Amino acid sequence: MSKNQTDAIACRPGCAACCIAPSIASPIPGMPAGKPADVPCVQLDETGRCRLFGHPERPAVCREFTPTEALCGRDRAEALARLAALERLTTP
Repeated sequence: MSKNQTDAIACRPGCAACCIAPSIASPIPGMPAGKPADVPCVQLDETGRCRLFGHPERPAVCREFTPTEALCGRDRAEALARLAALERLTTP
């Protein structure tokens, strides 16, 4: 088991920070050019859940994301802040 898996936490219902804060360069159904940072993915439903979860058209970056306390913090606000900071640090 990798360190990332051992540090994994359960997704918080309705959080969706990982579907809002980071940019996604790969195509998403409904967003063929990907999505910019701080823009909610068009595949989020009204409860903050991914409509593509478990489907093959879900982008690999989304399938491979593992929520951890280091990334997601203690609540949604912290998750949005941490993921936004990571986005700024990794944007060329």
